[in-house]
Amino acid sequence: MPAPVPATTPVVIRSLVPARMDRLPWSRFHTRVVVALGVTWILDGLEITIASLIGPVLQSEHTLALGSGAVGRVASVYLLGEVAGALVFGHLADRLGRRRLFLATLALYFVASGLTALAFDYTSLLVFRFFAGAGIGGEYAAINSAIDELVPAQYRGHADLAINATYWLGAIIAAAAETILLDPRLLPPDLGWRLGLLIGPLVVGLVWRHRRTLPESPRWLLTRGHEAEAERMVASIEARGHALPPVDPARTLALSAAPPKGYGTLAAVLVRTYPSRSLVSFALMASQSFLYNAIFFTYGLVLTHVYAVPASRVPRYFYAFAAGNLLGPLVIGRLFDTLGRKRMITATYVASGLLLTLSAQLFGRGALTATTQTICWSAVFFLGSAAASSAYLTVSEIFPLEIRAQAIAFFFAIAQLVGAAGPWIFAALIGDRADPSPARLVRGYEFAAAMMIVAGVVEAIYGVEAARRSLEDVATPLSVSDG
Repeated sequence: MPAPVPATTPVVIRSLVPARMDRLPWSRFHTRVVVALGVTWILDGLEITIASLIGPVLQSEHTLALGSGAVGRVASVYLLGEVAGALVFGHLADRLGRRRLFLATLALYFVASGLTALAFDYTSLLVFRFFAGAGIGGEYAAINSAIDELVPAQYRGHADLAINATYWLGAIIAAAAETILLDPRLLPPDLGWRLGLLIGPLVVGLVWRHRRTLPESPRWLLTRGHEAEAERMVASIEARGHALPPVDPARTLALSAAPPKGYGTLAAVLVRTYPSRSLVSFALMASQSFLYNAIFFTYGLVLTHVYAVPASRVPRYFYAFAAGNLLGPLVIGRLFDTLGRKRMITATYVASGLLLTLSAQLFGRGALTATTQTICWSAVFFLGSAAASSAYLTVSEIFPLEIRAQAIAFFFAIAQLVGAAGPWIFAALIGDRADPSPARLVRGYEFAAAMMIVAGVVEAIYGVEAARRSLEDVATPLSVSDG
């Protein structure tokens, strides 16, 4: 009598799809991916900068007449929305697919941000800002995973860094637009701030058609047993390019179609399978978030309280600060693919920390002016911006395919929570005195610098070299089969 056959036998899929995607040259398809998906960082830069600039306007009796505390809570609610959105949509992106989620999150942001412009009181403003933040937070999880899974390995590093840098392009656009929209000589106060909040939805309208035409991640499709669809997608991309070299059959990936993995699986992977990678991810994400939030959200206070710069002239210093952030990843991003991740991540984290320490000492001795202080910040963040972008790159590369979006969401949420402490701590160090002593603020800068240096050392010891390597080689999929 033959042995009974198990009721359910796992279906093993053998595919060269990942290897075929990594051998592709850069094409118009990849440019379309970068433009349609990379808009997320522009939108976040827009939202954060606009929120910062319209705060004083919302205190006017001609608008919503909010108090200082209420204005601060509006920013906090947006950040909480980002955390909630990342955790919820990150889980769904791994369960339902990248494409469904990067359409849903963009649509949520579009609607919520548009409704914010119509807010009629404080409560409605808070609700709409929360959901706008949720849309952007969900974007971070779904988009980072989708980009890394669609871009060939040899371009993945500098493509990711360049995309992340566009956050500052969004910030520059917002600052330039608000210079006009918030001028009471040109527009009524209760109209200008509302029009500013419509810039983001306008950008969404420009890229929506391109995003709708993007395919699902073929890598994700394989984990759900949709081999034929994945093969068709890759074949259609290959048909748009030049002649391609043959693929080594040894690169065949064998996967067993498995049910979606949840945060329980993520916890097991982070704690038991990859504890050192989890440490690296935490160190990189938390340190860069604290550094950015501490300095970016208080640079205006430093200029006005320490250097007596009139509030109306503060935006002029912002452009140099933003330019340093934008140019850093664009100029040195390719080195993350040629010299390698570990070398460049370590170097940018440690160097930016050392530069911040040096500038803090000059600040403490009274050797800086508003202009030279801004030059120092620009130099720090020329490297710091590349470092921060590489943190997102790292988290999206070093964990398995099935939980990639959830891992991004988890560490993004941690980074936001740690970063949220930065403005509060630095604002307390600055204080409300007209002529504050710089000594306490120097200690704050030194603490942020130390966090960056420690993160660089952690990367040097425990970092994973992912440059020009297939994602499946960097982190073996959970559903890989030996059969």
